[in-house]
Amino acid sequence: MERGRRKVREGRVLSNKMDKTVTVVVSRTTSHPLYKKVIRLKSKFKAHDQENACQIGDLVRIVECRPLSKDKRWRVVEILEKAEAKNIGEMAHSDTAGK
Repeated sequence: MERGRRKVREGRVLSNKMDKTVTVVVSRTTSHPLYKKVIRLKSKFKAHDQENACQIGDLVRIVECRPLSKDKRWRVVEILEKAEAKNIGEMAHSDTAGK
């Protein structure tokens, strides 16, 4: 029996304060159906990080999996790019500044 294709997303780690869990923000652009303006949309996912290897600002690939907890349905597959140490503080403040 073959399993369906799993969704794969790439995004930045927004928070790693939880044990074996990271919050990943995935940005995508879409066009408004009527006005055709390009809109930037962000989605936040909680993903399972088995080794606690992810740091804030890392670019990661996550894949859909079975529910691991109330909110976790994604798993970190690989770290595509490590964040530079000097930019970590700046990135954390820039993501929350727009709220």
